[in-house]
Amino acid sequence: MKDIINIVCDEGATSRVVIGSVEENFESLLPGGTPRIIIVTDAKVHANNLAFVNAHEHIVIGQGESSKTFVKLEEVYRQLLHMGADRSTFIVGMGGGIVTDVTGFVASTYMRGVRFGFLPTTLLAQVDASIGGKNGVNLDGYKNIIGVFNQPEFVLCDPELLSSLPDREFRAGLAEVIKAGIIGDAELFSMVERHSFEEIRSDAPLLRELIIRSIRVKTAIVEHDQRERGERRKLNLGHTFAHAIEKSFTNLSHGEAVAAGMAIVCDAAVRAGKLDEATADRIRNVISCMGLPTEFPVEMKQLLIAIRADKKREGNGIYLVFPRAIGECSVEMVNTDSLEDIFLDAAKAPQKPAPQSAVPEEAPEVPGSLSASEAL
Repeated sequence: MKDIINIVCDEGATSRVVIGSVEENFESLLPGGTPRIIIVTDAKVHANNLAFVNAHEHIVIGQGESSKTFVKLEEVYRQLLHMGADRSTFIVGMGGGIVTDVTGFVASTYMRGVRFGFLPTTLLAQVDASIGGKNGVNLDGYKNIIGVFNQPEFVLCDPELLSSLPDREFRAGLAEVIKAGIIGDAELFSMVERHSFEEIRSDAPLLRELIIRSIRVKTAIVEHDQRERGERRKLNLGHTFAHAIEKSFTNLSHGEAVAAGMAIVCDAAVRAGKLDEATADRIRNVISCMGLPTEFPVEMKQLLIAIRADKKREGNGIYLVFPRAIGECSVEMVNTDSLEDIFLDAAKAPQKPAPQSAVPEEAPEVPGSLSASEAL
């Protein structure tokens, strides 16, 4: 069984997002006449999927944000050169969001661009990072500050790959599912709200539906605004603060930082009269019940310094996303001089107690693995 969601690109081509098994769909998704495939992956995905990866030429990169630097990118470019990769080579990124970012950026720039596709192995990558054509790398601690917009020819999301993810990595992906519900699918949000983490983790049909609905929210927006000039900015809900948190406090994973970022903007939206308290409570409670943080371990003033250098800043303003209701957000240009007034007040406001969620000390990116039947 497979579901297909098509994104019609600006130039008229189609990027396909397929929710189905690798075993049944991978070969059929490769463009006809593809003479050569090179897989880019990381050490853990390679170890978990030896038969599949070793059946193809492959490049193994490191794990963590340090792999998204120009020094590491040069290593990948050199390996492609030494392997004799040319413009007919098709590159497949198999891994989490770091692998897909690196693969997309390298493929978009090597020899001025070669074709590529993704096999995302984490929940966060399946519902967000691999979807939409953003391929970014880091510079001086600023996340994704250098990048390109370029759609993969396909993204193959196999929910079976998620069965081996540690709970913490799975929870991080749920932050993006919750975000998708807040942005544009009230029923998706309610589906998460009605179920426990354990139920979502163990119920394959439910998980598949959450993945599909999350992808549909993003692809519907991306198709109308592929270069983030308008509506696509909604997808940054929680991310401006998330990137600042990640820059200042590296022990939180990206998904955990997004969760905390969404809680921050909810608090600010309530104080500004943009969101009612009951809805903000629902959002905070869902985040907490999924085991994700609603608070941030960094001083707000420190975060605001990092935000002023965010890539979404334009002149003295920065685009911020505020929830208005479940399934509805607004994008507003905020003067950077007023950030303290908006967010320091929110940080000082008394918070209602929410279910406790423990955040472990380390935040490794742990990929999924193919089941025995899928190890081609």
